[in-house]
Amino acid sequence: MGLLTGLCTFLYHLPQIYKWLLKPYYITSFLLTISFVVVRKTPGLCEHLVTQREDGNSCDFDWRELEILMFLSAIVMMKNRRAITVEQHIGNLLMFTKVANCILFFRMDIRFGILYLALCLAFVMTCQPPLYMGPEYIKYFSDKTIDEELQRDSRVTWLVEFYANWSSDCQSFAPIFANLSLNYNCAGLRFGKIDIGRYEEISKRYRVSTSPLAKQLPSVLLFQGGREIMRRPMVDSKGRAVSWTMNEENIIREFNLNELFQKSKKLNKSRDTALVGYKTRTEQ
Repeated sequence: MGLLTGLCTFLYHLPQIYKWLLKPYYITSFLLTISFVVVRKTPGLCEHLVTQREDGNSCDFDWRELEILMFLSAIVMMKNRRAITVEQHIGNLLMFTKVANCILFFRMDIRFGILYLALCLAFVMTCQPPLYMGPEYIKYFSDKTIDEELQRDSRVTWLVEFYANWSSDCQSFAPIFANLSLNYNCAGLRFGKIDIGRYEEISKRYRVSTSPLAKQLPSVLLFQGGREIMRRPMVDSKGRAVSWTMNEENIIREFNLNELFQKSKKLNKSRDTALVGYKTRTEQ
């Protein structure tokens, strides 16, 4: 079922995938992903590789390599069951394939393994996934503007995402939060973001940990009158996030966005009526 879901998602987003493949991050990641297959199947090179096949054919997978690849497929299917976006599906596939490749290369020849591991480390240190650049109605805060904006008007409700650019989960969630802002943003319901990877003081003040072990990124907080009303994911007594799926449906349900949006539209109408009344009195 996980494989079928991933395949359907892949086919649905196929036009977008062409754009991703043209970006250096995905091109390099894809080359690292297929490297073991290329080495094992390249004529002139594969003949000199070590193999455990009984027929001695070093240009084909042996039984242990097939076992590792089958285990990889099972892991990817399990992880993709909880994947929300096509970026997460592809990211899981690329990440776990690199891990499998590392094991396969070390098993084949320790020199190949060290070289592949060095390439992967260089890739991680020098390449970052491309940031979401699509349409959105989101206000980006800094450490100096967030408190002022949240407290500016007590009638405005803010839904704020606390994120870090280095977090793959935050990058995957970015298009979801952007789509929510396109559908629900209005004068009485605003959407904001702040990169707490840059502002450590804000991270401490709003009690959102940037530690990968805490699994709090991304966190979405609801503010009314400058006060925090609720947040997701919730945090337990040990400072770790309670398991919760950060998708669009859950955000809409947990934060009652439909109800908030209806109330915010009434606020817009009352503002418009007051403005019209003010203009009428001014003209008289």
